[in-house]
Amino acid sequence: MSKFLFEGFDEVSAKQWKQQIQFDLKGADYNETLVWKSPEGINVKPFYHEDDFKEDFQPIPGQPESWKIAQKIFIDDEKIANSIALNASERGAEAIIFTAAEDFEPRNVFKDFPFETVSIYFNLSFLSEAFYNKLIKFFSEKKATVFYNIDLIGNLVRTGNWFNNLKKDHEMLDSLFQKYPSENLLSVDATLYQNAGANIVQQLAYALAHANEYLNHIVSETKQSLSLTFNLATGPNYFFEIAKIRALRKLYATLANEYGINETCHIIATPSKRNKTLYDYNVNLLRSTTECMSAVLGGADTVCNMPYDALYHKSNEFGERISRNQLLILKHESYFDTVSNPADGTYYIESLTDELAEKALQLFKEIEKGGGFLQQLKEGTIQKKIKESAEKEQKQFDSGELKLLGTNYHPNKNDRMKNDLELFPFVKHNPVKTLIAPIIEKRISEITEQERLNQES
Repeated sequence: MSKFLFEGFDEVSAKQWKQQIQFDLKGADYNETLVWKSPEGINVKPFYHEDDFKEDFQPIPGQPESWKIAQKIFIDDEKIANSIALNASERGAEAIIFTAAEDFEPRNVFKDFPFETVSIYFNLSFLSEAFYNKLIKFFSEKKATVFYNIDLIGNLVRTGNWFNNLKKDHEMLDSLFQKYPSENLLSVDATLYQNAGANIVQQLAYALAHANEYLNHIVSETKQSLSLTFNLATGPNYFFEIAKIRALRKLYATLANEYGINETCHIIATPSKRNKTLYDYNVNLLRSTTECMSAVLGGADTVCNMPYDALYHKSNEFGERISRNQLLILKHESYFDTVSNPADGTYYIESLTDELAEKALQLFKEIEKGGGFLQQLKEGTIQKKIKESAEKEQKQFDSGELKLLGTNYHPNKNDRMKNDLELFPFVKHNPVKTLIAPIIEKRISEITEQERLNQES
């Protein structure tokens, strides 16, 4: 029957579609009426057609067959962290991202941990060669799948300083690479660029330039088995965010090919903080759900959701359970695990993927001509460009052009939050001496929220 239906209609070319649209517009300008320009400078058309593509679509390098549901756990009390990890894995978490500000005893944190079925990620805010040696030895004996996510440059960008200093940090990294060349040691944290207000092209170019600094530094004999992990934040522009992840895989494959190393990278995605709100906080559930959907459809290896109350509540069982269940529903009830490459061959997303990749590659080349990522950080060029992008977006929010439901669009005037704040939900100002100007995460609704809090009785 479907064959009969398809054979019953003549093919329509892109030119014919456009002619019909122009006829229906009754004199209105096609470009002004139906074509809109994204913040990245991409002209988005009202329709995409096979005629727009001269060549067949190429597969995305390293696109995973499946994706994992992750939960983030902060290690403060070791027994509590262990209990939360075991509970999360029993309730559907397939990966745990452990964060810590100081070293801990792995035998306590990972007591009875299901190493065979649950992957482990680390996001440590300190650098200790001795501690990483201890971790790697422990997990090697357990035959666990572990991503250590060491990111020296990420710490520099976020704090303005190295962990210790440039020389010592790189000596530690080199030593670890020499001893454990096949371990998943290295990562690029690109979440900061999105959460600070960079547009998608900037995020891709900065992530690539960030990675290139490591590839330039690491000696060739340890580079062959290099496995690089990217941490990404997905924003609200649904189709663009799908294309962003696909474009990053293509860009990294191009870069890796130049170095003669494995073209596949590992991607962890989490929802953006930038558009999350304090007031009418339940809307954050909708925002994070669509952003997780973009991450899955774009081809992230692991997706870690953000609890709806993470801005103002300390980590709690209810918020974590809801955020995990959002992913469980996507995977097991919405069948987002049925097809591994659902975006492949869709004209709009394929076009966005190529355009974002081309623009990001052009910006990457400009960064390299300017001395590289570290040099441009030192000069303040990267910080300036992100600030310009963030200010442009802030103006759109302030004018009402960019709407956040419950905040600057249909706000609930009776909503009160002053007595519910367990955490400080705004940018913290703690002046310290830094080598470079740090890149600061900032939500676009912060000023509006501060004004409302001050007006609460």
